[in-house]
Amino acid sequence: MSDYIGKRLQRKRFQRRRAHLRVRSRLAGTAERPRLAVFKSLRHIYAQVIDDGSGRTLVQASTLDGEVRARLGRPGPTLEAAKAVGATVAERAKATGIEAVVFDRGGYIYHGRVKALADAAREQGLRF
Repeated sequence: MSDYIGKRLQRKRFQRRRAHLRVRSRLAGTAERPRLAVFKSLRHIYAQVIDDGSGRTLVQASTLDGEVRARLGRPGPTLEAAKAVGATVAERAKATGIEAVVFDRGGYIYHGRVKALADAAREQGLRF
């Protein structure tokens, strides 16, 4: 990898972390309304519902889950994968009695896979 590309990726990661910290300074999940946090890598997308008061993850789903892989058929960083993760995390949250969450986009732009995950979670009845 050339030096320019390495520095560019490093800057991009740094900017995302700063954006995430800026969002997290104003946003926190409570027991009544936990935080739905999103993380995406080049291959996978992860979502978890977190109660920041107790510091516990209540529900999680990712493209590595067997249930999500069964829905997809083939793995990959696609919109369909993000929709499957969003629907799965919403179903699991509703099963544990969580109706409403605050959405933490993790410093990512609300577009593409992040938006698809959020829309799928809303379609399953999760409010945010």
